[in-house]
Amino acid sequence: MQEQERNKRYNAYVEAKIAKTHAWPSLFNSFWVGGLICTLGQLINDLILLWFPSVSTQSAWTYTLIILIFLASLLTGIGVFDKIGAFAGTGTIVPITGFSNSIASPALEFKNEGIIFGMCAKMFIIAGPVIVSGTVASMIVGLIYLFL
Repeated sequence: MQEQERNKRYNAYVEAKIAKTHAWPSLFNSFWVGGLICTLGQLINDLILLWFPSVSTQSAWTYTLIILIFLASLLTGIGVFDKIGAFAGTGTIVPITGFSNSIASPALEFKNEGIIFGMCAKMFIIAGPVIVSGTVASMIVGLIYLFL
């Protein structure tokens, strides 16, 4: 009986400490911030094509991705991207900026352990499984496509 009472008090304590989320505002913020990031990418791409007319469309998209990755890493480094992520939720992780953040964050977190055993070893702690899963899935789909 005493154990049940303790469990009830513990569950009440956990419920009081859990952050309450409101689904609709979170979905709205995620949608418009993710859309803003994608719009920024389109704007960067259009400006590259406008300022450098000799650049191919494919190269312009490559430069756009490089700029977006750089901006997300820079914002992660100065602590702004985490605040945007807390506000927008998944709106920041869907575009490539979220992938950049998932690599830069552990690198910054483990920099005190040294360049090799800290930053380099821990950099892909979050993004590594995503890379492996994507590679394996694409190989499987490629093999299925090859034999069908």
